Amino acid sequence: MKAIIQFLILFALWLLLTWSLQVADVVAGVLVSLLTVALMGNMFIDKAIRAIHPVRVFWMIIYVPYLLWYILIANMDVAYRVLNPAMPIRPGIIKFKTGLKTEMGKTFLANSITLTPGTLTVDIIGDEFFVHWINVKHDGNPKAQAEEVAGKFERILRRIFE
Repeated sequence: MKAIIQFLILFALWLLLTWSLQVADVVAGVLVSLLTVALMGNMFIDKAIRAIHPVRVFWMIIYVPYLLWYILIANMDVAYRVLNPAMPIRPGIIKFKTGLKTEMGKTFLANSITLTPGTLTVDIIGDEFFVHWINVKHDGNPKAQAEEVAGKFERILRRIFE
C-alpha cells in the first residue's frame, strides 16, 4: 500500500510539472515514478497517507505564500544592507532548540530558514539548530533570536507535521 501511495503522489507531481496528457509524457511519468519508488521507496516518509490529510494540505497551502512573503521581506533587507555604504551587518552563528519532533518538520524548517536570504542553516543536531545570520540581533537572548529566525515558520510547520 505504501508503494502505491508513493507512486500516485509521484505520478501526480509528474503530471503537474509536465502539464501534459500526451501519451509519451504519461508513459514517461509512469516509468519514472515506478523507477523512483523501486529504487528509493524506503527513503520516503513512513506514513505517506498522513501527508494528504485535508487539515495538513490546508496549512501547507497557507504556508507557501507565507514563506514567499518572508523571502521577499528578507530579500529587501539584504539588498538594503548590500547597497548601504556603511554595510550594516553583524554576522554570526546562533543556536536554538526547535519544538518540532519529526524529521520532515525539521527539514522543512531548515530549508525555510535557508531559503530566506540573510540566514543559512549550518547544522542540525537533535533538536538544536545552528544558523548563520547576517545581522545577529538580541545579543544574549537565544529565545528572541530563535523567534525572529525560526518562530514565524515553526508555528505553521507544527500544524503541518506534528
